[in-house]
Amino acid sequence: MIYLDYNATTPIDSDVAAAMMPFIREAFGNPSSSYYLGIRAKQALEKARGQAARLLGCKHNEIVFTSGGSESNNMVLKGVALSLRSKGRHILTTAIEHPAIFNPAIFLMENGWDVTFLPVDSYGSVDPDDVKKAVRKDTVLISVMHANNETGTIQPVQEIGRISREHGIFFHTDAAQSIGKIKTDVNDLCVDFLSVTGHKLYAPKGVGALYIRNGIEIVPLIHGGGQENGRRSGTENVIMSVGLGAACELARKHLKDYTARIIALRDRLHDNIKKNVSELVLNGHPENRLPNALNFSFPGITGKKILEKIPDLCASTGAACEDRSVKISHVLTAMGVSREIGMGAVRLTLGRPTTEEEVDQAADWIVKAVKSGIKD
Repeated sequence: MIYLDYNATTPIDSDVAAAMMPFIREAFGNPSSSYYLGIRAKQALEKARGQAARLLGCKHNEIVFTSGGSESNNMVLKGVALSLRSKGRHILTTAIEHPAIFNPAIFLMENGWDVTFLPVDSYGSVDPDDVKKAVRKDTVLISVMHANNETGTIQPVQEIGRISREHGIFFHTDAAQSIGKIKTDVNDLCVDFLSVTGHKLYAPKGVGALYIRNGIEIVPLIHGGGQENGRRSGTENVIMSVGLGAACELARKHLKDYTARIIALRDRLHDNIKKNVSELVLNGHPENRLPNALNFSFPGITGKKILEKIPDLCASTGAACEDRSVKISHVLTAMGVSREIGMGAVRLTLGRPTTEEEVDQAADWIVKAVKSGIKD
């Protein structure tokens, strides 16, 4: 089996698992308890918070641990909407967001808010000028993903952040796919909120984080005992948070080496397929994309049928939550990709464990599947 679906999820890194183990076995205290076990748990939690903060270039008290990217995104959209409902009820986002943004936005629309879904170009990139033109007096939040989960296209977040600051509007980015793959410094990106999910970063599923710039107060999504400085109640998940912190530390240390190696492997994979299948179409930006992402189409053949022909290849036809569907993804639709091209889309995403041998074998399997004459 060859796994090339790292944008769907990643395995837990062995160093991450080792960091978590003491808190699974013996250091099980509640971080709110005042005796030794509680103090040790609290110290571990704060160490993890610091590790996440260093990766994002922020202060440790600007990190809130959550259950994942979906909760972080919901926390921002609903929290800002409720906090600023007397100031305005307009939110700006894009047509290519993950469902964890799309669906909360629709929920808010159904409850009296106005949401503008900005278009993207043929590469899947939003134009900052479109953002500027769409800003209204009642706009309270702009949310634009850092990098797209399907195509890997990186958005002009920094430029949009500057626009938001000029207009005094809160700005959020969903960085679930970019964390650990490209630089994600919150100050460089000019963001007020940034969402992180652990299982895209070689940490466990069910843990994430949210960066909230100091000085910003929003209505909490979860009320209770006031943990996480009152921003996210519930007894803290020390085990998972320690894992996320360790993963953030690994990502920070190895980012430069990871980027260079993965780009070389991705381009090798692309070239090996392209030289044998001339009609291959690349979806997304050819350069301004995540180093591990390769989304392409074979006109006349659905991505679903290609992958069915290769049972030993773990890959996707789009977002993992829509995998194996027979409809063109909303991302490719927003990019103006034709139905014929969009139905043939296959997403291959590489990770730290990916090898040259795997890349070469995967390319060989794909070429053989395409040339086997499968038609729809």
